[in-house]
Amino acid sequence: MVIHDACPVCSCKEISVFFECRDHFLTEQIFKLSRCAKCGFLFTQDHPDEAEAGKYYESEEYISHSDSSKTITDKAYQLVRKIMLNKKVKLIRRSTGLFSGKILDIGCGTGHFLNSMKRAGWLVTGIEKSYKARSYAESKFNLEVSDTSQIAKLNSGTFDCITMWHVLEHFHEPAIIMKEMSRLLKPGGLCVIALPNSNSFDAAYYRNYWAAFDVPRHLWHFNPETFSLFAVACGFKVTATKTLPFDVFYISILSEKYRGNSIPQLTGLVKAKIFFLRSLFRKERSSSMIYLLRKADH
Repeated sequence: MVIHDACPVCSCKEISVFFECRDHFLTEQIFKLSRCAKCGFLFTQDHPDEAEAGKYYESEEYISHSDSSKTITDKAYQLVRKIMLNKKVKLIRRSTGLFSGKILDIGCGTGHFLNSMKRAGWLVTGIEKSYKARSYAESKFNLEVSDTSQIAKLNSGTFDCITMWHVLEHFHEPAIIMKEMSRLLKPGGLCVIALPNSNSFDAAYYRNYWAAFDVPRHLWHFNPETFSLFAVACGFKVTATKTLPFDVFYISILSEKYRGNSIPQLTGLVKAKIFFLRSLFRKERSSSMIYLLRKADH
């Protein structure tokens, strides 16, 4: 187990247990979430190290690494993904000002986003830890996807854009990944990082049942303020923020399921609509945030 005696963002040693959270998805184990008294950063405490972490992903239902359509929730996820893929392509084009270029997707999963960028005329590179996900991406979309260990072998200054869609929170050493992204970006290049928002309306409502805490797979629980601090510490600046509006519906349905609700789909959708409408007036309280970053020296 990994124990943090100081805040991973600001190094303050005044940390305390915020609350305990259960691995509702797989093992039912209890993990502690600690909070920094100085910057407010929230993180999973006593989590498994990298050697042990793999067993917490060993499920065909882990939707980030599968195309399962066994349940209504899975089917809804697949439908929304199609819509969001188009929006993501448009976001990359608009934010980079490019209609073609080189893009690296870290944690590319089964390759749907990279395939969309490839079809849009971009030269694509994928990094993915899961062997099954890499194999799927290669066979279904004819993509070349490498293991995470290969990041260090990529040429410096290669990419116009680097993306991580709900991936950074899984890395045991996120600052090292940020350093690699800085090395790999072309001058003026763009990073796009999507993360759950621990300061969202739905997180405040569901607390330890909030599905996006997803302990111990999610190690770091950023919000717009703490992620901005982290980005600066890593040599980046956040130039803009966007939201992933559909995430709140999926997360709320799962959270209701974890609470033991007999009709999680209906209840989750109703509550998610309320969270969504409230976030229209307070974007920083949205369920998921997209951060656009550039290196601080550009």
